[in-house]
Amino acid sequence: MEVREVLNIALLSGEILLTSGSEIYRVEDTIDRICSAYHIECESFVTPSGIFVTGWPVNNTNKSVSLIKRIRNRSINLHNIELINTFSRNLQSAIMPYDEALKVLKSIKIAPYFSFINRLFAAGLTSFAYAVLFKGTFIDSIIAAAISMFIYFILEKMKKADFSPYFNNFLCSLTAGLLSLMAGKLIGSLNVDSIIVGSIMILVPGLAITNGIRDALHGDILSSQARVVEAMIIVTAIGVGMGIALLLMRYWM
Repeated sequence: MEVREVLNIALLSGEILLTSGSEIYRVEDTIDRICSAYHIECESFVTPSGIFVTGWPVNNTNKSVSLIKRIRNRSINLHNIELINTFSRNLQSAIMPYDEALKVLKSIKIAPYFSFINRLFAAGLTSFAYAVLFKGTFIDSIIAAAISMFIYFILEKMKKADFSPYFNNFLCSLTAGLLSLMAGKLIGSLNVDSIIVGSIMILVPGLAITNGIRDALHGDILSSQARVVEAMIIVTAIGVGMGIALLLMRYWM
């Protein structure tokens, strides 16, 4: 198999991993595994926004090929990460022809995600659990779940409109804060703090923070800093949105 074909397979695998929320070291390790399976030596450098890979036949650096892939969108899809991990490890025992490998990877890339209804229910269930954890009553938790499902619906619509993710989180946090405080005004016995915490929990970038720390532990300092800064900006946007909601409710009601 040609070097470029091997790198195309490795690059597409890395792209799927990175856009699915994978750690940097896992992307680089997968690229190395795939190239090694096809007896190609390679060097890869991965950041949260791009993949750079160079490969060459064993002991023949004069025929090196370099490819670059710009990554613009990232989400969370642990199922895709598991599928790519399995794919790369299967190649160690039985390599695939180029066309067959591309077909497998493209099927993973376009595989349907969980349905919107399932994701909406999961958002509500997550918020319900966190509201209970923060000493909310059953009613508090139900309201938190309802608000969470509503802002998740808004978030999905805004993603399709291609707004900035920071603006998305700001607006959803503002909406969650206003709805939580309005519920507290209408029903005086509610624990508003539990409702607020539960409703915005789906916005918190927990995976980005975790991956940033894991990247730092693996020596990927640049990627670690980028992920942590991104997470801090999102947290700031959430905090600003909630702060504005509290100020508005304080002066208007």
